[in-house]
Amino acid sequence: MEDFKLSVRGLIEFVMRSGDIDSSFTDTGRLREGQKIHSKLQKEYGEFYEKEVYLKNETFHKELLFKVEGRADGIYRKGNEVLIDEIKTTTRPLNQLEYNTNPLHWSQAKCYGYFYAIKEGLDNIDIQLTYYNVDEKDIKRIIKNFSFSQLEEFYLNLLDLYLDFSIMIVNFRKNRDEHINSLPFPFPVYRKGQRELAVAVYNVLKSETRLFVEAPTGIGKTMSTVFPSIKAIGNKLTDKVFYLTARTTTKNEANKAVLRLMDRGLLLKTLTITAKEKICINDEVKCNPKDCPFAKGHYDRVNDAIFDIYENEDVLNMETIVSYSKKHKVCPMEFQLDMANFSDLIICDYNYCFDPTVYLRRFFEGSVEKYTFLVDEAHNLVDRGRRMYSEEISLNMIEETASLFDEKHHRIQKKMFEIANYLKTYKSMLSDRGEYVEKNLDEDFITKLNITLRAIERFLVEFKDASYYDRVLETYFELRRFFKISDYYSKNYVTVVKEEDLDIKMKFLCLDTSPIFKDILKRAESTVFFSATLSPMDFYVDVFGCKTSTYYRLKLPSPFDPNNFKVGIAPISTRYLDRIKNYDIITKVLEKYTNRPGNYLLFFPSYKFMMEVFDRFNKKDRNLILQEKGMTEMEREAFLSRFTFDSNITGFVVLGGVFSEGIDLAGSRLKGVGIVSVGLPGISLERDLIKKYYDENDKIGFEYAYIYPGMNKVSQGGGRVIRTAQDIGDCLLIDDRFLKYPYKNLIPRHWKNIRILEKPRDLNYFD
Repeated sequence: MEDFKLSVRGLIEFVMRSGDIDSSFTDTGRLREGQKIHSKLQKEYGEFYEKEVYLKNETFHKELLFKVEGRADGIYRKGNEVLIDEIKTTTRPLNQLEYNTNPLHWSQAKCYGYFYAIKEGLDNIDIQLTYYNVDEKDIKRIIKNFSFSQLEEFYLNLLDLYLDFSIMIVNFRKNRDEHINSLPFPFPVYRKGQRELAVAVYNVLKSETRLFVEAPTGIGKTMSTVFPSIKAIGNKLTDKVFYLTARTTTKNEANKAVLRLMDRGLLLKTLTITAKEKICINDEVKCNPKDCPFAKGHYDRVNDAIFDIYENEDVLNMETIVSYSKKHKVCPMEFQLDMANFSDLIICDYNYCFDPTVYLRRFFEGSVEKYTFLVDEAHNLVDRGRRMYSEEISLNMIEETASLFDEKHHRIQKKMFEIANYLKTYKSMLSDRGEYVEKNLDEDFITKLNITLRAIERFLVEFKDASYYDRVLETYFELRRFFKISDYYSKNYVTVVKEEDLDIKMKFLCLDTSPIFKDILKRAESTVFFSATLSPMDFYVDVFGCKTSTYYRLKLPSPFDPNNFKVGIAPISTRYLDRIKNYDIITKVLEKYTNRPGNYLLFFPSYKFMMEVFDRFNKKDRNLILQEKGMTEMEREAFLSRFTFDSNITGFVVLGGVFSEGIDLAGSRLKGVGIVSVGLPGISLERDLIKKYYDENDKIGFEYAYIYPGMNKVSQGGGRVIRTAQDIGDCLLIDDRFLKYPYKNLIPRHWKNIRILEKPRDLNYFD
């Protein structure tokens, strides 16, 4: 007997949805607000009311055993009286809501009613929809009694509508597992460290824990994580794998690994999620039926598109998704997210699992599947995570948008100016540097902001023809994100107010993501963090919220001959106070270092430092190129294309920028790199606040805020040189701190041939 698992929500949304995609500004509900509403309503029934009740049903229907589960908001039972309660928040006037106004809400509640009636042997049951209007703070309850036979007929009809597709999925997965179980490793032999990594990944998926891996370039990290994860799918240790990346290049590597395995017989549904701006096929990125023909009627056509692409395609990339979107006239962004429900391996940006406003709720709220996260280049997630959970609003933005409203909308205008006036009250608190920091969240302000958002939301729904609509929409999204971030505000946050560029800006700054990530990682049964640079590992274990959970560590040696890579340290101070007097000597050292045949990348701590050296550099008989600010993807590719096997290029770039990682200039395309400074982020209020926070929490704040991020950039920059076993090259480090603790302890362990270069002639070491 074949079984098929899904959630109540997944079943209902697939079968019942219809109509248009319209506006993504329908959910301003604050997490805390929603929790309070549910708690308030649930308490009204007292001891006879059980909240958040898990319900599961197994029904053999025709050819399949359907295993469907979900969580009812509440069940009230007193004597023979039984009531299933579903709670929904809304901004609609309550007098507009009647039975079946929203069929999806009632369908979900009826499923829970059916499951509970079977479990308790009930002939009939009351089902209630409780609507809470967040504007009016009012409640409307709609109760309807259903007989068991009515609910059974309704539920079996749902399964009928899902049946054909369910059979298609089950048959594919059975065939998939057979292919996975016979799938060989795609290379004749494992590289050094590769088998050890693959085994560690598989064991972590089996034990449902976390793994931190530092694996230098050349081990084959992508295949060593993807292959065992796919094997785990075949052995039913996990249902879905998310391969999470920070860059397009690493997405491409993951896709290459899958395609290589498919050449060896792998059968798998794999999806690469593309950002909305790139995959949109409308003239403008406007997700509403008025401006986009693909949004209009999307839900009426999308299931046919899903059947079609599932039956005929296994590799779902941007080109495939766009092709089927055009064929069926559906929105490619929403279509690809739907296909993620039915894919085994999802390759996507960190955002889709970690970002509070972008993450895939369809998976992580009420899921019945087991997930695995493979976090590639995990060192990037530290600062990315802080940015995801920090947000800023601007006084000028609010006032400029408020001034657009005409007299008819004076109430919205008034509310926006109230928000603006609140920001102005901080002007008297600013320091001489135009800065102010506080550690508390003003809940009254957040409440006012929420009310303002509700008012703007009604405008966006009702006045889509307004000439200033797009500007209001843009401001709305910025305010909404700021509002949502307030959900996470706790001891790991501060509020920063700054006056800059004739504007006042307020920022909720996340200092420490560990309590947030600790909860996020519960979305997956197992997680693997891996990178070429993940030192010190204690730091990453801490900031990713894993310190109090079960986790494993693995540090692998480089598979390459250490004699192929020379490292020299020129102990010249690059500290801010010493820079002016040392620009000339640093320039001379770099001139001598690059005065050999071959291509070089020179990394600098800032654009200013880079230009100071570039302007002094002897340009006679040299081919120098310079990283420009804000380079497009095409400009970056053009920059790298100049590094050929027989060119003699010296590139001036910024450490930690777009050329510090994720690029492969193998062989003679890159002879060496020069790294100026230990890469510390620039001194700033925000970095100092991070430092202070960790100091106050009994950690070494300067290392957390400055040294570890800086030395990671150094390791990444130096890692550009040796990309294959045949590569030979070198790295020049310029800074006296490389010889001191803790910097010297953070130099990668596989950089073994290190020499101190005290005098210019010592540079002959590289010859």
